[in-house]
Amino acid sequence: MNDVTHTEAELAELDRIARQIDIDAPAERVWELVARPGWYINDGTVEAEPDLRYEGDVAVVRHPSLGEFRFRTVELDRPRYAAFRWIGTPYRDDSTPSTLVEFWIDERDGGGVTLRVVESGFSSLADDPAAWLKEREGNDKGWLTELAAGKEFVEQIAAAPTRQP
Repeated sequence: MNDVTHTEAELAELDRIARQIDIDAPAERVWELVARPGWYINDGTVEAEPDLRYEGDVAVVRHPSLGEFRFRTVELDRPRYAAFRWIGTPYRDDSTPSTLVEFWIDERDGGGVTLRVVESGFSSLADDPAAWLKEREGNDKGWLTELAAGKEFVEQIAAAPTRQP
C-alpha cells in the first residue's frame, strides 16, 4: 500500500485517464475499430478477428492469455463518439462498480483524425483510494500502448490496397 496521501482535488483529477493519438486514416476507418467493444483487450496488437460474443446486451471479449472481459454499450454516434461501460473482468461481475470508457474521433485539418479516450469512474471501484489508484495505474500506462496498437492497426488497413472484384 502507498503511504502517499492525496488531497480531494488530486483524487478527483485521478478519477479519470485522458489520452489521445493522431491517426492517419479517415474517421470511418477509425470508427470501425472504436465501435467494437473491448478492442483494446490485447497484448499490444489489435486482433482483426477478436473472440467476441454477446450475452444479451453484454459484449464478452475473450483473450487467450488475458482472460474474459465484459462491456455494455452506452452510446454509439457514428463516426464521432462511442462509450462503453467496462462492467466486468476476470475478477468482477455485473454487480461490481465499473469504469466508463469514451472515445471521440475528431477530424484534423489536412487529413486523418485525433482519437481521444477518457476512462473515468475509478473512485467507484473501491472505498480505499489506494486500492482504486493501484488499479488506475495499470490502465494509465495501458492506454498509451492500446492507442498505439489501434493506430498501427487502422493505418495498416487504411494503407492496404483495395480489392477489385
